[in-house]
Amino acid sequence: MSRSTTLRNEAISTSTLTEQPGVLVANRHHLLVRWSHWLNVPILLGLILSGISIYWASPIYQHKPDALTGNFDVGADIGVWICAHVPGQHHYASPPDWIYNHMSLGPYMLAAALRLHWLCAYLFMLNGVVYLVGLVMGGGWRGLLPRRTDLFDAFRMFRYYIGFPLAKLARRQWPHPRFSAKYNALQRAAYFSVPLAGGLSVATGWAIHKPMQLQWLAALFGGYNAARVWHFWLMWLFILFVVPHVILVFADGWDTLRSMIVGWSARVKRPEVTANEQ
Repeated sequence: MSRSTTLRNEAISTSTLTEQPGVLVANRHHLLVRWSHWLNVPILLGLILSGISIYWASPIYQHKPDALTGNFDVGADIGVWICAHVPGQHHYASPPDWIYNHMSLGPYMLAAALRLHWLCAYLFMLNGVVYLVGLVMGGGWRGLLPRRTDLFDAFRMFRYYIGFPLAKLARRQWPHPRFSAKYNALQRAAYFSVPLAGGLSVATGWAIHKPMQLQWLAALFGGYNAARVWHFWLMWLFILFVVPHVILVFADGWDTLRSMIVGWSARVKRPEVTANEQ
């Protein structure tokens, strides 16, 4: 029995693939991993929008009140700057509220924001458990473990991603680096760090919510105010992860996106597809 036939028989697919010579098929993502991945999209959106509305009520980054406006919020300062310098925003009714009106539920929405934030927080924790169960059941956790060659491989992938759009513009071939693993080094670093960031987000969230009952937890992050700073920048870590994540998935090709939808991966003449790829 040929290698491609063996892999095809071992693959667990929710769809069918037309028989093509040279096409190797491998099971890639467990059903629970795929469900939790896509459920994180609305959950994180709800957390971010409600979280910024909560931030409006008590900004972390403040300065001395402005002598003319009384404003002390750096977020409001950014909104004022946008309305003063961005074309089409000069006549905005409330410049200090620009950020909160465009990136949150809006100002004066603290009660609603708190309710939505904790609803999404509980869903986020539950979804995280589902994701971890899927990683264990599908064996996907093995692909997330760091490797000794990651530093060199990360450089190769960074070079590929930087050169890919330039090669497209120049209509030149820009071959994808070959690896004997499920994820390349940059993907592995990102997918390994994001669950850790999720755990820290949960921990800092509880430290903020119950600073007296969970004094030991707040103390781990340097106290209540420091825990708020941690929580704030962890939110930005998720935002900064999502944007390049989406771009690089499309750069990597349709197969990467499809594997997170149907579960299987088809690589044409790509030696990195192996029988133990989980």
